[in-house]
Amino acid sequence: MTTLFISDLHLDPSRPAITELFLAFLRDDARDAEALYILGDLFEAWIGDDTPSPAADAVAVALRGLTDTGVQVYFIRGNRDFLLGEDYARRAGLRILHDPSVIELYGRAVLLQHGDLLCTDDTAYQAFRAQTRDPAFIAQFLSQPLPARIAFAQQARAASQARQSEMKQDDRAQFETVTDVAPAEVASTFVRYGVDTMIHGHTHRPAVHTLEAGGRTCTRIVLGDWYEQGSVLRVDADGYRLETLGTA
Repeated sequence: MTTLFISDLHLDPSRPAITELFLAFLRDDARDAEALYILGDLFEAWIGDDTPSPAADAVAVALRGLTDTGVQVYFIRGNRDFLLGEDYARRAGLRILHDPSVIELYGRAVLLQHGDLLCTDDTAYQAFRAQTRDPAFIAQFLSQPLPARIAFAQQARAASQARQSEMKQDDRAQFETVTDVAPAEVASTFVRYGVDTMIHGHTHRPAVHTLEAGGRTCTRIVLGDWYEQGSVLRVDADGYRLETLGTA
């Protein structure tokens, strides 16, 4: 059997071909898997389970159809869809995991996470993350009318894009460093969780990295995004491989 890992689909009405590619993936490739893990940013934005979205409805139906065949589907919230809640998870048949989580994968303990917690050099983002993950903030935000939540999300996105654009213009090399994982945080995370394998997304830099941490040789697998194509990690008892899927 095979276990599949994906992340950073950023499904959005502006890119319907990617949504169709994902729906086709759920109908076909994923049906042969033992389990599917979605490691965050399934959607470009999520401001509450009550948000009207035909695309999200179609994805929920497709995910539920997959789980009804016996494939387990697990989800870790990302930085774009951290407000995805239990209501949508029930509709879609998702089992929400904590970020990070350790799973048993073919006899090996593997750490799964979205990946943004590893980007500790981006101090401004980490401060924003801490604020928006506070339960009091979430409760207050979700209690607002839908138009107010939409306006807040649009303002936050515009501010993020402006900041990234400014960073790129000022120092492109520094931008690449800040938006990638911090090596020291990666090493300490391996030691903290006592594992030698980690899988994450977020950085949109698909690759397999080998490093030394805590006196052990460790492997960090980074998943790719779905902006222009699909990206999936297939793992079985014999090993793993990163694959690219063609557009629909």
